Amino acid sequence: MISNQILQSTIDGLKGITRTDICVMDTEGKILATTIDGAEQYEDAVLAFVSSPADSQAIQGYQFFKVFDEHQLEYVILIKGDSEDVFMIGKIASFQIQNLLVAYKERYDKDNFIKNLLLDNLLLVDIYNRAKKLHIETEARRVVYIIETKNEKDTNALETVRSIFSGKTKDFITAVDEKNIILVKEVKPSESYDDLDKTAKVILDMLNTEAMTKVHVAYGTIINEIKDVSRSYKEAKMALDVGKIFYSERNVIAYNNLGIGRLIYQLPLPLCKMYIKEIFEGKSPDDFDEETLTTINKFFENNLNVSETSRQLYIHRNTLVYRLDKLQKSTNLDLRVFEDAITLKIALMVVKYMKYMEQMDY
Repeated sequence: MISNQILQSTIDGLKGITRTDICVMDTEGKILATTIDGAEQYEDAVLAFVSSPADSQAIQGYQFFKVFDEHQLEYVILIKGDSEDVFMIGKIASFQIQNLLVAYKERYDKDNFIKNLLLDNLLLVDIYNRAKKLHIETEARRVVYIIETKNEKDTNALETVRSIFSGKTKDFITAVDEKNIILVKEVKPSESYDDLDKTAKVILDMLNTEAMTKVHVAYGTIINEIKDVSRSYKEAKMALDVGKIFYSERNVIAYNNLGIGRLIYQLPLPLCKMYIKEIFEGKSPDDFDEETLTTINKFFENNLNVSETSRQLYIHRNTLVYRLDKLQKSTNLDLRVFEDAITLKIALMVVKYMKYMEQMDY
């Protein structure tokens, strides 16, 4: 169904051209858009016209016209005046709104198709048949972006994304849940993953400034056939989750840049618990105090460099060595030894993953 705002904009434009007042009503005589004052007084006349077999009719100095959608009556147009010119304007208005109905229906059908494509709800043969009917290219480079908004049903964010890509008819913008906006974007042959990252940052900046919304943007890998759109979508979903768990400081996450987080995310929880028990012998990294955790993280940030870490922590080198010795006694892991450092780094990431999965279960 066409929005009342679009209908109002359409008849305002027609009035500006023809200088003739127009009103659009539904089949129950309720006003949807109008430039006529007091049009509600014609509700009974509209109801009588709806019941009549005529497609157009002149009543009480007004012309009435019916607008159908595949033989189903959708709208009644009321135009002030009963001359031949007014009749012609009514026909033009009916034709314009009829075309809007067709366009909106096609847009709805495309949106529905893209949603089912993303969610893997279509058979392979149906994908190609429906794509052909909707005039969607089946062989084109595409990538799926997921834009996660802070608030549910963020219409400002959705409209901002649509405004960025409104001129690109081969891109599709939809939503499959309350918080995520999905962009299926066509990728030019010359575009690389660096270009995809730039697009993600443009979306991020626009939503921060235009919609005043904090978002996370994740994207999958480039695919070449329409049947693989769901794969790129699943990759983007994984990137979003992995980013939340391991790279919370990043606002843009690419599936092809997840590092070791991708491996840990796919581990079964029983195996993770076994690993943590093996490394910490029944203890947990949650038992580490804030000072110890800060020391560990800063040591990793500085590539196990003792001098640089102590400088950034504003502590004496010997104090840092003392802390590392203390950690070694409690965990049997010496962070100055590369293998032990890697073991602890993975263990801390596994703990993050386990916590995230436990929260998702609640």
